[in-house]
Amino acid sequence: MNIFVIGATGFVGAALARRLAESGHSVTGLARTDDAAATLDAQGITPVAGDLDARRPDVVEATLRADAVVYAAQAGPEQETGTVQDLTLALTGTGKTLIFLSGSGVLMQRTAGAWSPDVFAEYDPFVPEPLADFRKAAEDTVLAAAEDGVRAMVIRPGLIWGPGDHGHMSMIYQSVAASGAACYVGQGLNTYSHVHIDDVTRLFTLALERGRPGGLYHVVAGETPNRWIAERVADDLGVQARSVTAEEAQGVWGEFGALIMAASSRIRASNARQELGWNPEHTDMLTMIGQERLRKLATPSV
Repeated sequence: MNIFVIGATGFVGAALARRLAESGHSVTGLARTDDAAATLDAQGITPVAGDLDARRPDVVEATLRADAVVYAAQAGPEQETGTVQDLTLALTGTGKTLIFLSGSGVLMQRTAGAWSPDVFAEYDPFVPEPLADFRKAAEDTVLAAAEDGVRAMVIRPGLIWGPGDHGHMSMIYQSVAASGAACYVGQGLNTYSHVHIDDVTRLFTLALERGRPGGLYHVVAGETPNRWIAERVADDLGVQARSVTAEEAQGVWGEFGALIMAASSRIRASNARQELGWNPEHTDMLTMIGQERLRKLATPSV
């Protein structure tokens, strides 16, 4: 299969492009710069020059040459909205596959560090996080394309962890560099459902093989409250675990980081398991504790 990955140099997109290439697919990847093109080429992925702004027509042209397209970019609201509209319009009536990478942040709840009892399966109603309204709208646009002759699907993972991630554990190690303690917000019982990067890319391959038009698939393998993470990081580094206020959290992680670290986002992967036969192989995010790359994040920059 000829598969075009938009976001092929990002965390998820790069891992997915490599997995698809290693599985024998012909993979092309969007490259905004010469350096990005060289990186893709070195991995056996054919670079496609373009971007989601002025050179978006080049992206649409590459889309039409592919059998399947995966949107795994982390773009701004205007770029994402415009690109999804252009892709779905161009693919109308072709029967080609379009898979959109979203995330459980669309249903994030601002709990200020408190636990939330709410756990959402794929089609459960929820109030979208206001900052993610554009992402929810993009999901809806993609899923609606299934009625217009596109094999369109949305994959919505929880917090993705694994080699090179920038998730909650990385941020808690970083909090030691910023404050001298492993920090969590409020009670620290807020929880993001999580999943390993390898399990995410495996779900994409299953969706490419047997996913149905209009399919929405959650990807989740476990849950670990932020306070538990902070306490394990503290033990690893020989420091204290400490609760911080919302204001203090902004000083540690910045405004957006503080928002994420105080929120809950809990999901169930009902459709992925029932329709695609997906089951996670990695379930314990705490196995990353003690990794050298993480410990380096705890060292204050000079």
